[in-house]
Amino acid sequence: MAVIDIIAECDAWQAHDGLDTAIEAAALAALAGAGVQTLPDAEIAIMLGDDAAVRTLNKRWRKLDKPTNVLSFPAVAPELLAQNQMIGDLALAYETCAREAADEGKRFEHHIAHLVVHGVLHLIGYDHESERDAEEMEALERKVLAGLAIPDPYAETGGTP
Repeated sequence: MAVIDIIAECDAWQAHDGLDTAIEAAALAALAGAGVQTLPDAEIAIMLGDDAAVRTLNKRWRKLDKPTNVLSFPAVAPELLAQNQMIGDLALAYETCAREAADEGKRFEHHIAHLVVHGVLHLIGYDHESERDAEEMEALERKVLAGLAIPDPYAETGGTP
């Protein structure tokens, strides 16, 4: 089973009891749901930051000078996952995630679980650049989240996070 390292860089995340457990469950469920083969102790690091930290990362790596909900940094190409210790890193922005959850009428924990599943799928090679790829990724997200008893995140919003 993969190791999920959660690093809270922003105190606001601490207001949500049990969030670490939900994040770990979502990440592991995404790996299992995708059927990806990894080393037994392969790692994913998940940084729980604020908008400023994620904005800095987004500007540096994607040339977008704004915060975003989740960023994914794959460690290796998907075909090398079974041989590599690191799967990759995720970074989540608290204020953006909290605002989206409130705006969409979703439980914060459910929204975070969805973003973690979405981010992990990016780490292992899924994307939503084409309509076909987006449909495939969203279908897998729905399946994984349903297994965690989380409602379909696309039922009301109709789009990729």
